[in-house]
Amino acid sequence: MTLALALTTGAVAAQTIERIRDTGQINIGFRVDAAPLSFADAEGRPAGYTPQLCGRLAQAMANRLDLGELKAGFVPVSASDRFERLAKGDIDMLCGAATVTLERQKTVDFSIPIYVDGTSVITRRGEGAHLSDLAGKTIGFRADTTTEQAVLNSFEAAGLEARFERFADHNAGFKALNDGALDAYFADQSILIYNYVSGNMGEKFQLLDEILTIEKQALALPRGDSDFRLLIDTLLSEMYADGTIDRVFRETLPGVEPGAALKAMFLLAPTVP
Repeated sequence: MTLALALTTGAVAAQTIERIRDTGQINIGFRVDAAPLSFADAEGRPAGYTPQLCGRLAQAMANRLDLGELKAGFVPVSASDRFERLAKGDIDMLCGAATVTLERQKTVDFSIPIYVDGTSVITRRGEGAHLSDLAGKTIGFRADTTTEQAVLNSFEAAGLEARFERFADHNAGFKALNDGALDAYFADQSILIYNYVSGNMGEKFQLLDEILTIEKQALALPRGDSDFRLLIDTLLSEMYADGTIDRVFRETLPGVEPGAALKAMFLLAPTVP
């Protein structure tokens, strides 16, 4: 039964390009609560770095496949169901703040990296400037993310105990922090910076420099469809080479200067023949 299911899934995945040609549509999943990388704006439309990047990618795909018109349908997904929906074929590509891990590669494939992030923390002013200062405190983070595992692993490795609160979305986590129910909130550094600045949190809170992880993020793709993955990697490599990815970065993250890891990623993208 398991083997039959695996073979069926592989056969479906291998037809991604053919299906896109036949239907003239690509369905793109995007996170609604991972600003500034991927989120829904006030009207519910996809916004942020990765949806904008995938919009350009869809246009490049239409040109490469010689499609007169390719409709890009953006489908909202959650942190808990995003990979399952990709594996089931509900979406053709996951576009939004997805860290590449070996565990996830049991279910999906990934493109070449499009962003580098890391787990960091916002704390109340006066709570200290290091992880050890959070011992015995109430700590929050988004459930079903790599941040959850990074926090738990880091506290265990340091021999620290704390009260951990898991949240269904970042909005709830930041509300709890602002309301005084949390002493600190962990998330990807990009998400923390966005909320810290847009929420004018500087008076009561501090964004620590300490980073628990360095995480490569990429577009999640159907597992086993090497032709589709090669197409996506080729188009992304061309977008690196012609400056498109750098332009999208600066348009969607104005005033943010790429760090050393991001600059290295730009340089290490596969060579375009």
